[in-house]
Amino acid sequence: MANHKSSIKRIRQSAKRRLENRYWAKTSRTAVRRIRKMTDKAEAAAALPKVEQLLDRLGRKNIISKNKAANLKSKLARHINSLG
Repeated sequence: MANHKSSIKRIRQSAKRRLENRYWAKTSRTAVRRIRKMTDKAEAAAALPKVEQLLDRLGRKNIISKNKAANLKSKLARHINSLG
């Protein structure tokens, strides 16, 4: 077990951050999967801006990398354009 006050605080901080990062990672995965599952182009196009906004925010906060956010947004846009 940690003996220094700073290391005890660091353990608390990292545990809190881990939970928050897990929450946002799961939320974003669910949102992306939901759009990929959609078959109606209009419905998917209406849902896309919210998911893009979420991915941009996670990229800015370094929960996921900016490139991963951009790649996911691009793939979702291509998926929506491929819907008939």
